[in-house]
Amino acid sequence: MTLNKETLTQVHTAIEPYIHRTPILTSQSIDAIVGCQLYFKCENFQKMGAFKMRGATYAALQLSDEQRSKGIVTHSSGNMAQAVSLAAKSLGIPAYIVMPENAPQVKKDAVAGYGGIITEVASNVKAREAAADIIAAEKGAHFIHPSNDMDVILGQGTAAYELLSVHDDLDYICTPVGGGGLLAGTAMYAFHFGNGCKTIAGEPLNVNDAYRSLEAGVILENETSDTVADGLRTHLGYINFPIIQKYVDKIICVEEDEIVSAMKLIWERMKIIIEPSCAVPLAAVIKEKESFKNLKVGVILSGGNVDLNNLPF
Repeated sequence: MTLNKETLTQVHTAIEPYIHRTPILTSQSIDAIVGCQLYFKCENFQKMGAFKMRGATYAALQLSDEQRSKGIVTHSSGNMAQAVSLAAKSLGIPAYIVMPENAPQVKKDAVAGYGGIITEVASNVKAREAAADIIAAEKGAHFIHPSNDMDVILGQGTAAYELLSVHDDLDYICTPVGGGGLLAGTAMYAFHFGNGCKTIAGEPLNVNDAYRSLEAGVILENETSDTVADGLRTHLGYINFPIIQKYVDKIICVEEDEIVSAMKLIWERMKIIIEPSCAVPLAAVIKEKESFKNLKVGVILSGGNVDLNNLPF
């Protein structure tokens, strides 16, 4: 696929029947705190509660009838697991989901509710990948990577497409970054539709492999997954990393207490539920608010699948 405005628009057209066009909310009180105008693209209101419904759906739609008949498999701590399960259910195909044993129970329950067949493994990327490989070999299922897949990346970027179709004068769009699919997709759409809009990301300092990778020019991994932002505990892929290198302006690292404070701020001021990973881009904007003074900043609120029995505040 040649990436231009026409082809990127076609991606959105393809998935539109299967997704919600999520609202864009504002908050005068949060704007006053950060000193700029923020436009929150609320993917916490997306089907299954997160932006990943977009990428999972587009990737599933690209499969042949024969591939669909054998099902799809992914590994995920929760949101991609739910997205693949629901996308598969929408298309009437099996979904095999590998999840770390410490994934939030609310996300495991949701996957099962959408019909996903769960395999639990140790809480590390290698264990996830090994289990997914075994399932793909045994079942003949097509593997959809949570973030390192061009179809997934293109689908995730449609959130930015919708945001920019309403606000085409944004100076920045800020997303969280974990695996890099949302960031890469957002950056491509911002480049083509943003009228000079720059893409930035927030990342937990405890798992700041994306920040370090951009600095080093090669993909680096983390030795720990110790962050409250459970959706960002994975690492960049070889497909999305070059896109991020080309189109992303910078990554801002934030402390754990800054993430929790931003999450609490959105709950209190906007009266909406977001998960910790979702609060990371706002935490980043607050941390470097002098850089955004009087500007217009889009913030992708990535998801709202939070475990209400295990809140960080």
